[in-house]
Amino acid sequence: MPERTEADMYDSDLNDQREQLVELAMQAIARRGGDISKAILAADTQVTRAKIDQVFPEEADLAAALVERWFRPLVAIMEDVLAADLPPNRKMYEFFARRFDYLRAQFQRDPANFALFVELGDRHWDEVRSYVDLGDHYLSEIIAQAQADGYFAGLTINHSLSLINQMLVTYVQPMFLIMIPDRLSEDKLARIVDTIFAGLSATAGGAAGVSKLRIA
Repeated sequence: MPERTEADMYDSDLNDQREQLVELAMQAIARRGGDISKAILAADTQVTRAKIDQVFPEEADLAAALVERWFRPLVAIMEDVLAADLPPNRKMYEFFARRFDYLRAQFQRDPANFALFVELGDRHWDEVRSYVDLGDHYLSEIIAQAQADGYFAGLTINHSLSLINQMLVTYVQPMFLIMIPDRLSEDKLARIVDTIFAGLSATAGGAAGVSKLRIA
């Protein structure tokens, strides 16, 4: 794709300029193999620092825009699933499976670039956190729907959320796609979700029924 220049931006509004600069920044990150700042973006492109400062007054504004762009397809997936007319078990499966499919495709397309952006996400956790919180909010809505249908008896939404996240984190945490890609599949995910809906509740099943670990 031809690289845009500053002249290409003058006839566009601020949102379009932001989109164009974010795309240039993502290309520069992939090309350089590392993080980027406004100074690096100006040096690496044909856009002046003055124009970059106009669109992104602070360094944090550029970082936030990059994180938003990375998460945008994932947010769209979550919102589409949440709006779907599906039973709660199916909705929870789709909520995780569609994001897993998207992330896996990104990883398979360019593993090195995927790993680079995962690393950068760890460095910019303050910006990433809001999207993690948004995912928890949407999942909580699915849990509430499930509880209205009689699932997860005796558990609060927050307790259910914590347990479900621990069981399904491997399907939405990008690092696991790098570590164990061949061990993750939609079939396994579906079985986990089915198990969650079959038995997750506050009723004790005996696993914690001893005061200390027994040595065989």
